[in-house]
Amino acid sequence: MARYTGPVCRLCRREKMKLFLKGPKCDSMKCPIERRPYPPGDHGRDRMRQGSEYLAQLREKQKTRRIYGVLEKQFVNLYEEATRQDGITGENLLRMLELRLDNVAFRAGWGASRSQARQLVRHGHVLVNHKRVTIPSYRVRQGDVVTLAEASRQLIVIRHNVDTLDRQVPPWLEAGAEGFEVTVRILPLREHIDVPVREQLVIELYSK
Repeated sequence: MARYTGPVCRLCRREKMKLFLKGPKCDSMKCPIERRPYPPGDHGRDRMRQGSEYLAQLREKQKTRRIYGVLEKQFVNLYEEATRQDGITGENLLRMLELRLDNVAFRAGWGASRSQARQLVRHGHVLVNHKRVTIPSYRVRQGDVVTLAEASRQLIVIRHNVDTLDRQVPPWLEAGAEGFEVTVRILPLREHIDVPVREQLVIELYSK
């Protein structure tokens, strides 16, 4: 499985905002962007100046990819699928990203970050309709029931996340079984998705 393996705090600094890729560290003073709120590299401070329209579109696309942990080829495939669906392309794109299994595990509060939730899925801790699914990009559907495997519920990291993370389950999910189960009530609407991205800029970039 291809994935980004570099320093994730560097990604937040490049976008000049917190993308919350490291879980609790992002809320503490240890977050590098608190001390160095400018892009990385020798010329990072020079990049603080105002850029072009294309740069704004590119940065928005990169930010969206990095928040959800999706590589470029996967992202392009999702965009092409979103354009074939009825409705607003940008909202279709965000909806498909939200319905990824690793994102559902993150939204349920089982992972402190999307990367940790992705690891839980890869290691077989997450079930969809009582069947083990180990593909983070698996897209859940309306009515699907996503649960933690019975043996995984006592893992220290999962218990810690469930007990300490102050994260509200979004309206399109319904929590149950003491926080170890969520049901996809409805497909997520744009007002249910709280990621700080302007999806219209992403669509403008790809539609050129």
